[in-house]
Amino acid sequence: MPRLRIDLAYNGAYFHGWAAQPGLRTVEGELSDALSTILRRPVSITVAGRTDAGVHARHQVAHIDVDEAETELLSVRRLQGLLTQSYSRLWGQEPIASSLSKLESRSGMADIWLKTVTHVSPDFDARFSALSRRYCYRIADAASVIDPIERSNIWWNTGAELDIDAMRKAAEVLLGEHDFLSFCRPREGATTIRTLKELAVERGDVIEICPQADAFCHSMVRSLVGALVEVGRGRRNRDWFIELVSTPCRKHGVPIVPARGLTLEGVEYPEEAQWASRAAQARNRREGAHNL
Repeated sequence: MPRLRIDLAYNGAYFHGWAAQPGLRTVEGELSDALSTILRRPVSITVAGRTDAGVHARHQVAHIDVDEAETELLSVRRLQGLLTQSYSRLWGQEPIASSLSKLESRSGMADIWLKTVTHVSPDFDARFSALSRRYCYRIADAASVIDPIERSNIWWNTGAELDIDAMRKAAEVLLGEHDFLSFCRPREGATTIRTLKELAVERGDVIEICPQADAFCHSMVRSLVGALVEVGRGRRNRDWFIELVSTPCRKHGVPIVPARGLTLEGVEYPEEAQWASRAAQARNRREGAHNL
């Protein structure tokens, strides 16, 4: 069957995460409804990373399988139109309505935005073919320059200024392949071993903590950030991070920061010739695991 790759972005503020849930508004639910309306059948969507409630995505990737006749029915314009109509109907039905949001809906805006819909070979798997995912968590502390326009994707931590140097030194401990059980909500039968390729901690107008890994366990990114914030506040030190890695377990009590500051920035894939081999390798290692 032909396979379509869908590249999209979304504001997670009014979603209960990616995964479809009965009676709740989710990204997968909205996208699936739009696709099913066009194709007139149920649609199964595979995604690179299942984001939690309130988490945003600047660049998410998914795929669906269709038959030859259906490929002519799907277009970015048609899909986006249905997503915008659904977003418009949201206002007036929930207490989160505002004049700005109503104006956005009338102007053709939506909180899911499609970038491209492209034909790919069946070797492509949005989840398992991925080499890595990159997230960024944004924090405003006492030393930050607050931009109210960006308020929906920043955690407003109004306490004292965080110690960035101490956070960077602690972050170095986590780089490489480790069992990240101390930072994950494990799923039975799924591995918590991941390879953390990068964990940057930078201060601009706000603090940005940006991890990149082959994949992430459920709540792993927000736990990584929560642990680093504890170090930045002076409550923990680098030795604690060494313990979290050397004796991985859930008893360490690593805090989880709120979802609103987290954004999926992008997903990296190999060249087309390597899609199938990469998917087979990742599936053998992590089949059944959640990717955040």
